[in-house]
Amino acid sequence: MPIVGRDGQWVTDQRFRLQIQLLKILDAWLGRALTLMLLSPRLPCPPLSNADLSAEARILLIRPGGIGDAALLIPAVLALKKQFSSCRIDVLAERRNARVFDLCPAVERVDCYDRGTTLLQVLRRRYDVVIDTEQWHRLSAVVARLIRSEMKIGFGTNERRRMFSHAVDYRHDRYEIDSFLDLLAPLGVAPTPPEEPFLTVPEEAGDEAVRLLQRLEDRPFVALFPGASIAERRWGREKFRELAAALARQGRAVVVVGGPEDREAGDFIVEGLAEGLNLAGRTSLAGSAAILQRAQLLVAGDSGVLHIAVGLGVPTVSLFGPGIAEKWAPWGPRHRVINKQFDCSPCTRFGTTPPCPIDGCCIADISVAEVLLAMQALRAEDDRKE
Repeated sequence: MPIVGRDGQWVTDQRFRLQIQLLKILDAWLGRALTLMLLSPRLPCPPLSNADLSAEARILLIRPGGIGDAALLIPAVLALKKQFSSCRIDVLAERRNARVFDLCPAVERVDCYDRGTTLLQVLRRRYDVVIDTEQWHRLSAVVARLIRSEMKIGFGTNERRRMFSHAVDYRHDRYEIDSFLDLLAPLGVAPTPPEEPFLTVPEEAGDEAVRLLQRLEDRPFVALFPGASIAERRWGREKFRELAAALARQGRAVVVVGGPEDREAGDFIVEGLAEGLNLAGRTSLAGSAAILQRAQLLVAGDSGVLHIAVGLGVPTVSLFGPGIAEKWAPWGPRHRVINKQFDCSPCTRFGTTPPCPIDGCCIADISVAEVLLAMQALRAEDDRKE
């Protein structure tokens, strides 16, 4: 699972993994108890009109979870800033996704609620609006309830709805960017589709990318990301290696991106390729974004790296199986989604995937030929526009 440390570097610290599991266990028991028994529900109040919220409002967004959710939240941040130009937007995130917000200049401050002393500091502040963007787990809703603010917005998917003054419906067949925009309806913000790109790469990250890509001598390249947070979402390093070899025969360069846990797979994928470069584990998160920004396109499974590429306006070929394509797959003519649509897929709900009795065939059965055809279709689309 890709995790980003305080300095923006990808890390694979076992302590983070254990902490994530502990948070899920605490949420299942303590979170439910707090929402049902220990905290009184917030009384609902009517939606606001534009005139009800000052342009200088202080707004806090709570975003636990992974990198992909954080990246797809950015259009909602930008919509808030567009509607309330002088508002201050803070984010309460986790250490594993906090650095995504370095790619959004509209965010003024990022704190991490899995740092105890930091959470206490946030609880002492006052905000005009708190928006909990978590989809299912309850602890973030409890945190939203405890932070001083009159207006509290969040998804009403379970007992967590008791914590909000405005509980918003959540649908599994709605693109996640649009779901996050739905949270702004109580503020009178219209759910306008975002323009790409909606992520901004810092200048120093661009310099890092130029240095790392120097060996390619400005040759166009295809980015490959072989990783995923769970095994069932991985296409397999053998398939990626076969794809890389096919691209090399077409005269196209290949760059593997990802965290340290993807480094070994990256070496395997580009082994023997004169124009193959493995940068997995060698960049910061922002540096990876800068590399993706320079790619012709990205091939990846359902992952945070995929959603960052979408936010940068990079064409993608995405491989789906367990995940809900209607909710997580990129939309639009610059993206191609390959989904075998097995009867048992999608099987993932609220980030949880059950053990697979057929070894993830829904994604493993995607062929290299199908990926090459999707890439060809993207290329034809670009040629048609030119």
